[in-house]
Order: sequence, then structure tokens, then C-alpha cells
Amino acid sequence: MSGNILAHIYLALTIILTVFSQILIKWRITDKFSGLSLPENLADKLSFLLHLIFDPFIFTGLVATFASGLFWMATMTKLEISYAYPFTSLGFVLVLLFSVLLLGECINIYKILGVFFIILGIFITSRG
Repeated sequence: MSGNILAHIYLALTIILTVFSQILIKWRITDKFSGLSLPENLADKLSFLLHLIFDPFIFTGLVATFASGLFWMATMTKLEISYAYPFTSLGFVLVLLFSVLLLGECINIYKILGVFFIILGIFITSRG
């Protein structure tokens, strides 16, 4: 397999795992922990956050985030950062898409315009 193809696979996995993590964590917090807020005192905050971290779904999201970081490091061994980094903006596009489709979040003209400009920016920067 060509190093360039492998580099793009690493980059795609970085983006996919990042998006998966964000959607999973948001879904779980909204589903199970909706209505709860961060307590005021430090001990209760730490207890609350530890409870969140060890929820199996949130923990899976955190592992996905860590794996994404590993794939990003692999990407950096094969591609210039000025080329690869703009592609990570696809995460914004995919999070918006999946947040609408899976979480029922709203979409408006400003978000659509933002996605258009992100894609245009990726197209332009990938040419240089």
C-alpha cells in the first residue's frame, strides 16, 4: 500500500474517531445526565466528573478521542501539517450533519453557509 494512501487512511480515521467521540459523548450526556449540572464545590465536581468519565459510553468516547490522537500522530509522520490540518475541519461538517440526523439538533442558513465555507477552504488549501 502506498504511503500516501496510508497517510490519508490515518487522516480519515482521525476525523471519523473524533466525530464518533463527540456525537457519542453528547448523546450520552443528553440522554442520561440531562438536567444535571456541575456542582459548586470542588469535591462534588470531581465526583460528578468521575461518574461521567466512567460511564461506559462516555469512556468509549474518550478512548476514541485518544485513538484519534494516535492516528493524527501517524498522519503527521507522512503528510505536511499545512496539507493535513485543514481536512480536520471536516469534523465540524460531520458533527453538524450527525447532530441534526441523530440528535435532532436544528440547522439554519448560517450553519449551512459555514459548512459551505469550510468545504471551500479545504478545497482551496488542499491545492497548494
